[in-house]
Amino acid sequence: MNDSTIRPERPATDAPDTAPEFVLPLVVRIERADPPPRTDALETTARAVLVLLSDARALGDGEWARAVRDWQDARIRKVVRRARGAEWRRAQALPGITVAGKAAEVRVFPPVPLDGWPKDLARLQVSGTDLADPEPPAAPEPGAPVLWMSPEVEMSAGKAMAQAGHGAQLAWWALGDGERAAWRDAGFPLAVRTAAPAGWRALTTSGLPVVRDAGFTEIAPGSCTVVADHPSLR
Repeated sequence: MNDSTIRPERPATDAPDTAPEFVLPLVVRIERADPPPRTDALETTARAVLVLLSDARALGDGEWARAVRDWQDARIRKVVRRARGAEWRRAQALPGITVAGKAAEVRVFPPVPLDGWPKDLARLQVSGTDLADPEPPAAPEPGAPVLWMSPEVEMSAGKAMAQAGHGAQLAWWALGDGERAAWRDAGFPLAVRTAAPAGWRALTTSGLPVVRDAGFTEIAPGSCTVVADHPSLR
């Protein structure tokens, strides 16, 4: 499952091209006999990113705060890897947060230097497994935040999971403190859906946060991959 990188849409305290590069590790549990549905994995990954961003350890003087700041001040790069069995149990033993969806489980870890992954995460596979939905996902709940995926760009499950995480993060940045608190207190409800081709251009020009990929893996640089449609941002 591929990594994904975008520039943050906010001022950086260090020049992104000279500052040390950090990455946000995400590990999805994919047991061979019972993989999660694709949409559930995308939604759970997006929620995992939000859970980490709002965790006390990532804020203020928290133990993860410096790493999170260094990561957010450059490229908000995310790498999604897969684990099963003993690999998943070893990943669970490392500092991080596990977020459960309907069937999916995703563990998010504090950012690490690009070349400084913990060995139990570094050995996990990045590619080799894709995910599918057994049936088309239902329409989003009325009033729920929706991360609209591009209907024009084909992505592996891992790439799409990273993009969904980017979309959730851009929505988080765009919200005010009270709106963030309300979303957090509600458990970060959200849906991930593929936009209708006829409405995609309107979404990308609506003023809502748009993920534009840096093009390091799978897709062309500058491709619009996700629009973050939170009701408070309309």
